[in-house]
Amino acid sequence: MTAPPFKLKYADEASDVIADLAAKRQYADKLAKVRKALRLLREAGPSYPGLQSHRYQSIKGPNGEEVWESYAENRTPSAWRIWWSYGPDEDMITIVAIGPHP
Repeated sequence: MTAPPFKLKYADEASDVIADLAAKRQYADKLAKVRKALRLLREAGPSYPGLQSHRYQSIKGPNGEEVWESYAENRTPSAWRIWWSYGPDEDMITIVAIGPHP
């Protein structure tokens, strides 16, 4: 892992969620929050305080790697999160999933 900025790679599931949010006007606010969080992940890195990034214990990535969780929203019912892992390249973060906190 290197220092920011990072390149973001999107799993199909994460790309589909962004496309779904962008397709419906009623999700414009949610999409803006997700895009802001993704920008912060890319430019400031996971240690940015507002993202509150932490390792997500209950799942592993597709290749057994650690999965991390960052906040797109906070203090809201079913607040949205971004699940991601480092790699596959040293300066890359793979966005695994985006959605409401379970």
